[in-house]
Amino acid sequence: MRIFVTMDNYRIIRPESTLDYADAMESVGRQLEEFLAAERSEGRKPVYIRFYLSDAQNQAKALEGSGRGCISIVEQPPLDGSRIVALVRTFSEAEKYEFLSLRLSEEEAAGKDSYAQTRLLFGKYLSVIKARGLELKTHCVRTWIYVRDIDSNYAGVVKARNDVFAEEGLSHDTHYIASTGIGGANEVRSAVVAMDFLTEPGIREADKTYLKALSHLSPTHDYGVAFERGVRVGDARHEGGHIYISGTASIDSKGHILHEGDVLSQARRLLENIEALLAEGGAIPGGGWKTGLNGVPYFVVYLRDISDYAKV
Repeated sequence: MRIFVTMDNYRIIRPESTLDYADAMESVGRQLEEFLAAERSEGRKPVYIRFYLSDAQNQAKALEGSGRGCISIVEQPPLDGSRIVALVRTFSEAEKYEFLSLRLSEEEAAGKDSYAQTRLLFGKYLSVIKARGLELKTHCVRTWIYVRDIDSNYAGVVKARNDVFAEEGLSHDTHYIASTGIGGANEVRSAVVAMDFLTEPGIREADKTYLKALSHLSPTHDYGVAFERGVRVGDARHEGGHIYISGTASIDSKGHILHEGDVLSQARRLLENIEALLAEGGAIPGGGWKTGLNGVPYFVVYLRDISDYAKV
C-alpha cells in the first residue's frame, strides 16, 4: 500500500456572526489558531494568510502586531456580508516559499499616480530579492495586484508592470508571471496600489511550464498586458506539484469578451477557460491524483455587481 501525506492544505475561515467586527475578528482569529495548531500536528506551516476586510481603514489596525510575516490584508468586502474572512494556505515545506505583502505608507503614496506607485512597489520587492541573489524572472512564481478604483487606475499599473518586466528581462518571447490584477484597497488613503508576491528561492526555470490554452484564450500581450495565464511548477500529477492560475475572465481565443450582460454564461466560460489551462498543465481526468476542476483547492470569485452573488 502506498500512503500519501498531503503536503498542501487550504482553509477559508468565516466568522460565525456578520454583525459586529470585533466579534467577527475574534471568531476568525480563534478558528485560525485552531486550524494552524492542527496543521502543525500534521507537519504543515502557513505559506500565507490573507484577510479580506469590508472596510480596511477602520478594521486593519486591529490586525496589527499579529507577529506573522506571511500575512496580507486587503479591502475586498466578502460578498456573503462578512466583515472579515481569512484564506490560509499551509504546506509541509513552507520554508521553500517566501511570501511578501508590500504596501505603501501615506508618505510614500501621497501625490503619486498608479504608475509611480506600482513602480515603487516593484522596486521594494526587487531590492529584497536582489539582496539575496535572486531575480524576478526566475524566482517569483505568483503576484497579486490590488488596485483602488480599478477602472481609473489599472492602465497605469499595466504600463508600470510592462516597463519593469522589460527592464528585468521578461517578455512574450521568454515568459511573464502568473498574476491577478483586481480591485482592492488598504488602509492608506493615498495608496491606490498594493501588491503580494510569492517567491521560491530554490526554483529553476526548468521547473516551470507556462500555460497558454490557446484554444480558449488569447496571449495576454495581444492586448498589451504582461502576465501568464498560468504556470505549472513541478509535476501537477504528483504531490508537491502546483498549478497557479491567473485572474481569468469570460474571453475567447481572440481576446473578445463573451456573453456581455449574462453573468451565468460568463461564469461557465471562465470555468471552461480554467479547465483548459489545467488540462494543458496535466491536471486532467485520469491523469493522476488531481482531476481537472475537482483538484482545485479553492476559487476566489470577483463580482462587479453584488446582486449576482446568489446566482453565481
